[in-house]
Amino acid sequence: MTTIVTDTGFAPDDWTAGFTPLEEFDADPDAQPQALDLPSDVAPESLEGRLDGISFIRVDFPSFSDGRGFTLARQLRRMGFTGRLRARGHVISDQYAMARRSGFDEVEIPNALAQRQPQSEWQSRSDWAAPHYQQRLM
Repeated sequence: MTTIVTDTGFAPDDWTAGFTPLEEFDADPDAQPQALDLPSDVAPESLEGRLDGISFIRVDFPSFSDGRGFTLARQLRRMGFTGRLRARGHVISDQYAMARRSGFDEVEIPNALAQRQPQSEWQSRSDWAAPHYQQRLM
């Protein structure tokens, strides 16, 4: 089981339609999935012009030290993706503000992580739009 983290706190997963893995999407040029599962190492340019009709993308974070998903989210938003964007996997509460600033709408974490890092830890970082330290240095 997993927990969804949003700016308002923890919630159960409300998405029931499932996700199409990138390999299946790539294998069938006529595929029109509603939701897509992406690994963190996908080249965003390989998705150029193929995101029409996709309303939800979930990006995998195989390790909390692997930040490629943040870059991928930013690039997807720059490419014009306006649908729901979710980070999934090894994202920790300290990374929540970065996830939101890079374009993610929500984070999906394992229930075990939600028990170790309770809702209050995530909510304390939910003011993600506040200026971060780098902006204050300029």
